[in-house]
Amino acid sequence: FITKKHIPRRTFLRGAGVAMALPLLDAMSPAAFARKSRSKTPTRMSFVYLPNGAIMDEWTPKESKPTELTGTLSALNPHFADLNVLTGLAQMNGLALGDGPGDHARAAATFLTGVHPKKTAGADIQLAISADQVAAEFIGHETRLPSLELTLESARLAGNCDSGYSCAYTNSISWRTDHTPNPHMGAPREVFNRLFGVFDADATPDERTRQRLYRKSVLDWVADDTKSLMRKLGKTDREKMDEYLYAVRKLEQRVESNERYEDLPDAQLMSMPDEEPEGFVSYARIMFDLQVLAFKTDQTRIITMMVGREGSTRVYDELEIKEAHHELTHHQGDKAKVEQVRQINAHHIEQCAYFLEQLKAVDEEGDSLLDRSMIVFGSGISDGNRHSHNNLPVILAGKGNGTIKTGRHLEYPDKTPLNNLFISMLDRMGAPTDQLGDSTGTLEQLSKLT
Repeated sequence: FITKKHIPRRTFLRGAGVAMALPLLDAMSPAAFARKSRSKTPTRMSFVYLPNGAIMDEWTPKESKPTELTGTLSALNPHFADLNVLTGLAQMNGLALGDGPGDHARAAATFLTGVHPKKTAGADIQLAISADQVAAEFIGHETRLPSLELTLESARLAGNCDSGYSCAYTNSISWRTDHTPNPHMGAPREVFNRLFGVFDADATPDERTRQRLYRKSVLDWVADDTKSLMRKLGKTDREKMDEYLYAVRKLEQRVESNERYEDLPDAQLMSMPDEEPEGFVSYARIMFDLQVLAFKTDQTRIITMMVGREGSTRVYDELEIKEAHHELTHHQGDKAKVEQVRQINAHHIEQCAYFLEQLKAVDEEGDSLLDRSMIVFGSGISDGNRHSHNNLPVILAGKGNGTIKTGRHLEYPDKTPLNNLFISMLDRMGAPTDQLGDSTGTLEQLSKLT
């Protein structure tokens, strides 16, 4: 027998103040129920925001039916069969529309909403619910976390961040209501604790204090429960659990090695430390790995991550580029600056390729986790020099549980609403909606075979 005993999908390993989710095991869908279980496998959705646009000549495939990806997207070539490059999509509500400067704030604000933000630096912000939160309203109750919001750049949600636009617009692409942006978590330890039950909602203050004091591994806290579970599993599931526990511990060690802060009071645990983890690549990959584990353990099916806040001034020392990203995008045709922006774009895409590689490595009943996902990489600006909001750089990776045909360059008429893509994705998530921002329908070509 593959398994010794059927266990519920929502089983947790528990210890003092810890509730640790499990990956999908054979014991959760025994042979008698395999067909039924497979038909109900969840679809995951992640939106990865790339700030400040791209050098579009190097991003866009030169052919309608390319056989490989080149230029900025070269790092994705091993995954071309698992993704589509989409051109012609737009968020036209990112334009000024009489409000003057502030394209970066509008780019982030409109990305998942398609709605023009009210220009204000005060508390009277107004936008609309974002695509990820529409999905969370429909299916968020099926997982421990309705959604997860991440960032690789510290951000505040108050004050003036772009020509009279509130920082709430610049620093969050996820909006729970038309007045409420979701704060994005940027500290890997905070995300790790949120995902792996450190701290469990049922934990007492004393238990939480004790955990921080002893700095034990999350695996130590659930050791007794782990041993009990292992005795109930068959050989295949024990091997899966060994791999999973090893992956969790390795990620935990990476989080620890990147921390620059000591134990903090409870009130500070939900805020970004003053300094981000050292090294952009290490930081990005930790956060991508946390996404993979969140999906693998079905703790959430909806994630947004900002690789940088819109208007990001990050300096990429590892590329030996000394000027800030945002300033470089205002290159005015300077070839050296254009090349540096291209390098930054390619650097971001390399990390996205890593994310896809990790998703493909997770097997779920014969499909990869990427097969059962829809991952958007994109920006609310195309040409950063001109602050264009049409022909946006957009990639859709994953097969959406077999509903999307991949390996293509899909060309749409200029200024086709990006929200048409999101409407199509929401349908596949089991969160159908007739209208999202400026949407005009679905992108039917996603499922066409030719």
